[in-house]
Amino acid sequence: MKRIGQKMMLMISNKKGMEMVQVAILVAIAVAVGIIFKSSIVDFVNRIFGNLDAANF
Repeated sequence: MKRIGQKMMLMISNKKGMEMVQVAILVAIAVAVGIIFKSSIVDFVNRIFGNLDAANF
């Protein structure tokens, strides 16, 4: 019975570790996309705020 409990704990801790790896990969992808498209993102945001300012919103 004790072995089963140890195996379950090991499986749970492995799942938590895998979730952290998945989160780290997603963050890395988001940062990479942000770096690659930085100028496009900045232009888009500036255009949106410029339109909002021009509309006296």
